[in-house]
Amino acid sequence: MIAPSLLGLDRSELARICGELGEPPYRAGQLAAWLYRRGARDVAGMTDLPAAFRERLAAAWQVGRSRVAADQRAADGTRKLLLELADRARVETVLLPYDERVSLCISSQTGCAVGCTFCATGSLGAGRNLSAGELTDQLLTAPEVAGERVSNVVFMGMGEPLLNLEAVIAAIRLWRDEVAFSPRHVTISTVGIPARIGELAAAELPVTLAVSLHAGDDELRASLVPTTRWSVAQVVAAARGYQQRTGRRVTYEVVLLRGVNDEPSHAFALAHRLKRGEHVNLIPYNPVPRAPYERPEPARVAAFRRVLEARGLTVTQRQTRGDDIAGACGQLRAGLAEAASRPAPSPAGREPG
Repeated sequence: MIAPSLLGLDRSELARICGELGEPPYRAGQLAAWLYRRGARDVAGMTDLPAAFRERLAAAWQVGRSRVAADQRAADGTRKLLLELADRARVETVLLPYDERVSLCISSQTGCAVGCTFCATGSLGAGRNLSAGELTDQLLTAPEVAGERVSNVVFMGMGEPLLNLEAVIAAIRLWRDEVAFSPRHVTISTVGIPARIGELAAAELPVTLAVSLHAGDDELRASLVPTTRWSVAQVVAAARGYQQRTGRRVTYEVVLLRGVNDEPSHAFALAHRLKRGEHVNLIPYNPVPRAPYERPEPARVAAFRRVLEARGLTVTQRQTRGDDIAGACGQLRAGLAEAASRPAPSPAGREPG
């Protein structure tokens, strides 16, 4: 049986544990410092705690840190980590260094039930939700491994964060209170679940919302995001409600797929759904093995962008990163799982049969 994890607990929860083990409440502050600022990976290393307390604590609890199962580096500096959790589940987290910042793309689930047809994670199935501690572990582990301070976090890895909203909110609050990482530097990327967007707004955390539209036409969007139950108009209305309540600008994201949603007509349909001054982020497709899509040529992306800008939209274009290490989230885990399932090579170095 796997012992429960301390990582992910706030000070009030840590104080309760200390009380149950016969320790004064101030021990919770010491525990929090070891967990969230000093990088403890086991209870034994918390050397300013009494030995007897550490022994009782270790008998019932573990810290809850992951193991790095794979570490890939791209020529452009992108670094993808495959982290193995306590139950042997594996998730990806990606460090993206830029000139003035280092962004961390983290996973919220071990798979994804949304099933976007162009997404590598969708092929892995639904998986399970990650806990607040497992979300926090990614924020702690990536900079430890890379030796770089993270300046921004993006929930754009494996999973749909709004389907794990309770843990996502708990983790962001924990980062604010214990890791001194501001919610203003956190972006949550979602396919758009209107009720959950409202719940996120009610949490009163100043995070940025990024909504993956991919198309302005309901039928085309449904073909790309087959589990969506809401129209483009419903999703955009919820996003505007979020912006009005929080004062945080919403970004609308479009993964551009060659010949599928990258024509000028698609750009006009998208522009028709949005208002002047709203922000669109264009993402040229990062190819995934066996997915029937291709990245559009730069000229097609530029033409799409011109249509949007002519309608008064603010447009940015994401720089493609990590092509040489299969940069799309889910590819590393899926690729290693596929390799592990292949028959071992024969002594002559060839596949049997």
